[in-house]
Amino acid sequence: MISDVYFPRINGVSTSIDSFRNELMALGHRVTLICPEYPESRTLNRAHDHTDDESVLRIPARAVLFDPEDRMMRFNIACGLIPLLRTRAIDLVHIHTPFVAHYAGMKIARALGVPIVESYHTFFEEYLYNYIRWVPKSWLKSAARFFSRSQCNEVDALIVPSSPMRDALQTYGVVTPMHIIPTGLNFKQFCTPKQSDFRAELTITPDQPLLLFVGRVALEKNIDFLLTMLPFVLAKNPNAILVIAGEGPAERHVRHRVDALGIRASVKCVGYMRRDGALQDAYRAADLFVFASRTETQGLVLVEALALGTPVVALGIMGTLDVLDPQGGCVIALEEPRAFAETVNQLINDPTRQQQLAENAVRYAQSWSAAQKTQQLLIEYTQLIGESPQQYG
Repeated sequence: MISDVYFPRINGVSTSIDSFRNELMALGHRVTLICPEYPESRTLNRAHDHTDDESVLRIPARAVLFDPEDRMMRFNIACGLIPLLRTRAIDLVHIHTPFVAHYAGMKIARALGVPIVESYHTFFEEYLYNYIRWVPKSWLKSAARFFSRSQCNEVDALIVPSSPMRDALQTYGVVTPMHIIPTGLNFKQFCTPKQSDFRAELTITPDQPLLLFVGRVALEKNIDFLLTMLPFVLAKNPNAILVIAGEGPAERHVRHRVDALGIRASVKCVGYMRRDGALQDAYRAADLFVFASRTETQGLVLVEALALGTPVVALGIMGTLDVLDPQGGCVIALEEPRAFAETVNQLINDPTRQQQLAENAVRYAQSWSAAQKTQQLLIEYTQLIGESPQQYG
């Protein structure tokens, strides 16, 4: 596997790689990961308790302009690993990101004469504009589609996390075989016993409706929408609280937006929460999990919420559509703040329906196990490895 991002950088790509790697290695497969080296800092060290071993090869990397969280690997050093990789008898290269990792991964795979799989994790045509505002959005969309089509058609197979993402790539002109395999959840690791009283720690009383968002605090997560709709919730449920759990580049923007809307008393930003118990306590304490991202290719946090019995109210856009099931503890809301808030208020004021949704959520989440999704990935790996090797030479 090769990726431009990995822990301690926390995002969906890192989580997906970690999930599949752990499951594959538990089954006895050898997985080498090539990823960037990050600078040592207190923020990154506490971000994720992760220890590398000899299977993780860190590449020296430099800062990325306008994106201080990320790192750009040195292409030549990544490709310089080819002699080492030959000794590891690599059967297949799996590329996870479209930057240095794509081009280095292509070169490595061709040198080793093995097939190439690539995962399309990010809906770039809707993502880029949040970071490159000075370029017309139509230009960025065209560029994203061009590069996506070019790169995706270079590899032997594509892994996409949802059917809407597959459909979007097909409209770009991607003809490479695509397989829908979302990231699963390891329920034994994630569903840990309760460790603390999340509400008490934040001085939220049991009778206060608690809405929870978990994810990167970034513009593409559309947290602005949740903040805009909150006053309409407060109009009918004035003691409701929105908790935002996560860190990211838009934290200052969120604080300014909260102040501009006059809702500071109703919003609590708690930062990153460790996945060894604190995060689970937050999910369990919430009445509803609210989500408005328009760029998700999957939305693993939705599965996390459902697994712990927290009903989900979300926009049904892109990858979230494959997760959201009206029979599985989810309610799809309209993409209009007042209408979204009305859906939230209806559930807040109907405890019986909330309880039914919670029970359905836990049952439905079981179909998203990491073991099951990894078995699907292994089928695709095996088929590619079993094909004639001459075509990869």
